[in-house]
Amino acid sequence: MALGFVLCVFGLLGLILPAFPGTVWFILAAAAFSRGDPRWEAWLLSRPVVGTLVADYRAGRGMPLRAKWIACASIALAVGLSVPRIPVLAGQVAWVLVGLAGVLFITLRVPTRRDTP
Repeated sequence: MALGFVLCVFGLLGLILPAFPGTVWFILAAAAFSRGDPRWEAWLLSRPVVGTLVADYRAGRGMPLRAKWIACASIALAVGLSVPRIPVLAGQVAWVLVGLAGVLFITLRVPTRRDTP
């Protein structure tokens, strides 16, 4: 159960920090709570934003298009700001490739949820 709380802290950081994912930590926290104390899992799932994201993931509905845009833009921003600070060219290239892999994963593998008005 303590792991669930630690993962929630990472999730909260992900909501605040650009280029640091938040949803994945809440998904992992819900899984940890489901094994430790289902009451905490229910509490997490009842949160307006976080609960919806976790429920959508569990149901296989994917990410909203707006969230995909924000995630890709955050990755691009983080890579763009950090590459000049990496002193070794091989490290810069590796970091760009990691960012590109993240963007490609989000755009090609994560389903897009189209919300109807």
